[in-house]
Amino acid sequence: MSKAFTRESDDAPEEPQFSRPASVLPPGAPNYLTPGGAERLRMELERLTEQERPAVQASSADDVKARLRAVDQRILEIGEALGSARILPPPPKPWDRVSFGASVTVRMADGEEVTYRIVGVDEVDLDRGWVSWLTPVAKALMNARLGERVTLQLPGGRTELEVLGILYPGA
Repeated sequence: MSKAFTRESDDAPEEPQFSRPASVLPPGAPNYLTPGGAERLRMELERLTEQERPAVQASSADDVKARLRAVDQRILEIGEALGSARILPPPPKPWDRVSFGASVTVRMADGEEVTYRIVGVDEVDLDRGWVSWLTPVAKALMNARLGERVTLQLPGGRTELEVLGILYPGA
């Protein structure tokens, strides 16, 4: 095709398109957040809108449009998460039963002790042991009592967990 029939912008590299990620929540499932998780998202949203976005706009870097789109995408994600969130405070003491927001220390079948915190899908941090309330380990632990043994069904087979401790951080 002759260059006369193309725009200069057609020669420019394709700009990446950012699409909204599909929600990890099953249809109709509530979007639970701990009070601390909601506060962390609010703080991130404030930082993005008041510091990060203006800094990117003022930048003279070549990739300003792409960086701005990435910041705007994250702002949209956080806004949607907070807009649909059900913030669940910790239950009243005594904490003898596992529920949403709990940090649960368990003894694995091999004797290893592990602590999981059951949080919302927007709070997951596997490096810290924070797992979504939708994961198999969280489902196995929900409503378990202190000292109780629960069965965890994994693709590789079943294992048993003993509940050693239940805490609600920030409560």
